Parts: sequence; C-alpha cells; structure tokens
Amino acid sequence: MIKEIEVKVLPADIKDLEAVHKAVLKKTKVDPQRVKSLKLVRKSIDSRGSRPVFVCRFEVFIDEEPPAETRLIDNFPQVNKRPEAVIIGAGPAGYFAALELIERGIRPLVFDRGKDVRARRRDLRAIQQFGEVNPDSNYCFGEGGAGTYSDGKLYTRSHKRGNIYKALKLLVEHGADPSILIDAHPHIGSNKLPNVVANIRETILQFGGEIHFEHRMTDMIIRDGKIQGVVLNETKEVSCKALILATGHSARDIYHLLDKKGVTIEAKPFALGVRIEHPQMLIDEIQYHQKKREDELPASSYRLNCQVDDRGVYSFCMCPGGLVVPAATAPGEIVVNGMSMSRRDSAYANSGTVVSIELEDIPQYRQYGALACLEFQKDVEQAVFKAGTGGQQAPAQRLNDFVAGKISADLPSSSYIPGLYSANLAELLPGFVYERLRKGVQIFGKKMKGYYTAEANVIATESRTSSPVKIPRNSGTFMHEEVEGLFPCGEGAGYAGGIISAAMDGQNVARALAQFMSA
Repeated sequence: MIKEIEVKVLPADIKDLEAVHKAVLKKTKVDPQRVKSLKLVRKSIDSRGSRPVFVCRFEVFIDEEPPAETRLIDNFPQVNKRPEAVIIGAGPAGYFAALELIERGIRPLVFDRGKDVRARRRDLRAIQQFGEVNPDSNYCFGEGGAGTYSDGKLYTRSHKRGNIYKALKLLVEHGADPSILIDAHPHIGSNKLPNVVANIRETILQFGGEIHFEHRMTDMIIRDGKIQGVVLNETKEVSCKALILATGHSARDIYHLLDKKGVTIEAKPFALGVRIEHPQMLIDEIQYHQKKREDELPASSYRLNCQVDDRGVYSFCMCPGGLVVPAATAPGEIVVNGMSMSRRDSAYANSGTVVSIELEDIPQYRQYGALACLEFQKDVEQAVFKAGTGGQQAPAQRLNDFVAGKISADLPSSSYIPGLYSANLAELLPGFVYERLRKGVQIFGKKMKGYYTAEANVIATESRTSSPVKIPRNSGTFMHEEVEGLFPCGEGAGYAGGIISAAMDGQNVARALAQFMSA
C-alpha cells in the first residue's frame, strides 16, 4: 500500500531529515515497522502566513518496497540505419523531438543555424561586452535554444499537453539535479543547463542521430503539397519526407520564407512591454514577511496580473536572484530578457511586465497580413534602438518616474551588463502599451505592498514573450493542414511557451511523425 502524507516544515528544520521523517511517520498512523520506504515527491513553499514554511508531500510505502528506478535512455535503440526525419532547430522542442524519434526507431537529422552550446558563449560575451549581435548565434539562436542561457526555468501549467514527468526525468538523466522532479517550481540555472544540453546532444549522436550546427535553413522543397527536402546555407540540399520545424519564436526569416512560399501562417496575439528589476532583498521582505531571508529559503518570486482596458497586464518569466540580459537577434534592435544561475544568488530580482497585444490594437499593420504582429514587434524594438546610444545600452526609468512620465535624474544599480541610460519610456513605447503598463504597475503596487518603489528599474524592451506568428497544424496529426510531412513544433509554431511545454510539444510531434512514417 502507498499512502500520501503532507507535512509542513520550518525552513530551519528542512535539512533535519530524521525529524521530517518522524513527522511523516506520525501522520501515517501505522506501525513504523510496516513502513519500508519514504519518498519525497513534492516540495513547495507556503508564505501566506506570518512565517514561510516548506510543504512536503511524501509517498509512504507500507508493507511493500518502492519500484526500482530505471533510465528511459537505457531502452533506446540504435537508429543509424533506420528511416530518417529532419529537424530544424536544436532547442528544447527540436532536441526532445529527436530523443522521442530515437525511442521510436527513427533517425533524427538535426540542423541548427547557431553554434554548439559552448561556442555560443563567445557570441554572448560579444553582445554583453561590445554590443555586437551575431544574427545566428545569440541568446535565442544556437544549441539549447532561448532557454539555455535564459534562466532554465522548468515550470509549466500545460499539464494536459504531455508527460511532464518524462521530460523532467530525461533532463535528470542528462545531468540535471534530481530536485527538479519534486520542486513545485523546478529550475536548473543558466550555468548548469549548458552541460545538460551537451549531454543530450551526445545521447542523440550515441544512438545514431546526426546534429549539424551553423546550418541555417534557407529554403524548403515542396512538390505537389508534400515536403521533399530542405536547403541549408543556400546550397546544401537534404531530402526528406518528414520535417519538424522547431525554429523558435524569433526566427523571423522562417516566417518570411513560409509566407513567400504560400504556406499558410497566421498572425498571433502576443505580449510586449518592459522588464522590471527590484532589489531581491525587497522582494524577499515583501513575500516572506521578514527583514532578512532565512538561510534555507530560496530567493522569492512573484506572479502578478490584472486587466487594463480589456487587455491583460502581467508579470512574465520572473527571475529571482537573477540578471537582465540583452536578447536581440539582429543588429539595430533592443530586446531584454532575464536569467538566473542555479543558486539564484544575484542581488536583483527581475520580471517581464507585459501587455497583451491583439490585432485590433494595431490596425495600421493589417497590410502585413499574417506578419502584422511580427512587423509591429520589430518596429518597436528598432525604434528603441534608434533612440539610444548605438550599442546595447537599454533605456530605463525608476518605477515611480515611469508612472509619472518623466526622465529619472539617476537610476538604481542594475544587473544589466551593457548598462542603462535614463529615458522617458512614454516616448519610446507605443502609447497604448505605455498607458496600460502605467496603470497596471500601480494596480500591482496595491496587490503587493512595496512593489511600487523608486528603487526599481523599468527597462525596455521585453518583446520576445512568445511567437507573433502561428503556423497552423491539424490537431490530430500535428501536421500542417496543407503541406504533407511538415510538422510545425514548439514556441516558433505558436504551440508552447517555455522549456518544458516546448519539450513536450516536441515529443508529441515526434510521436505523430512516427505514425505518419509508418502509415
């Protein structure tokens, strides 16, 4: 018999396993001799009371032993002589699709425009230190995709979209800390995720797959409504009958290519705004109700949302103990994002704070058809760049000055390495975006006492929250509705919003592709 028991533990006691286990056994109300094992399956923090506590849920094995742990990859077959499928993109959607294809006896050929996860670091340093943007290798493009060097958060609410546990377990089998299997808000960290990604690559290669970096897809070969192959770097042709398109939410050239070739795509509502950075100590004090965070508590986070003028205003990609980073994918644009290392020990907390953008908000962009939201997104990013210093310095205001619509005389310290400069964001952001943000952050200040403060930086532009384009597919076959063998996948296709949801979408698409190839 397996019984689930939940106990609350003070932070000071969380490492005293003997005491925690005693509390579990006491609540189990059976003879301790009958208990064969205790397994922690969920850990979260409840900070609603006067003092935060850990909430731990255990599986108690009574009169039986727990099942033996097995590794998923131990059952993978060799696929070097099996049927092949092409995957464009080596982010979480592409890599998890590749693993799923191997499991199902199909050989994945993965092509990514960027560099491998370690070589990418030089390009990240170039954008951080010198403002030089490599359009093929940056925070968004390259092995591991946007999530690798942008925090490594694994939380998702998409529980109906796939097997979350399987995705997390594969990450653990490739070097992630096993705690991600039990934490309510699992996180790997931008310092550790690159090694996990590199290990996934080695597994794909070990079982017979191929991975090619610095191979950008420049054309698709479509005949009689069927995928026949792809063109890479303008000259290299690779034949295929099945293609997984997992290029991420910032591959604008892919959307233009699809539009040019007459492959149906759709304009998709997205969100745009700013990234707001507070001192982490302030967020801890607000959330944990204590001047100094107890040693065993992690850096605290928040999630805020409200409605302003019939549009959602909400926090997004909150990074406790994190850094703000430049996430442009082309020269001449300012885009910011957030990340945290595994220890989340930065002195700053940052979060995207964005406004939902619907097509009716931007009627002047209707002329662009399916690319309307993309063109609006691009124009905002480029306008912010043109107003700046010519590098990757980002415009910012103190939060109170942002609401007042005036330039800050000076700015609080920031984690943003390229640097900030004072600007009136009311003049840089579209008017309707600014007004809704201005009203929204004041509502947030009422919901979360202390949030509204002059010690917070408001930094522009947070614009890559999700894809501004959707590539429609059949809900049953996961295939494009018009092009046989084309499988749109992940964030870039409009079907995911983070590492785990993208990974699960990759798995779902790979399973559908396997059925297609076996038909």
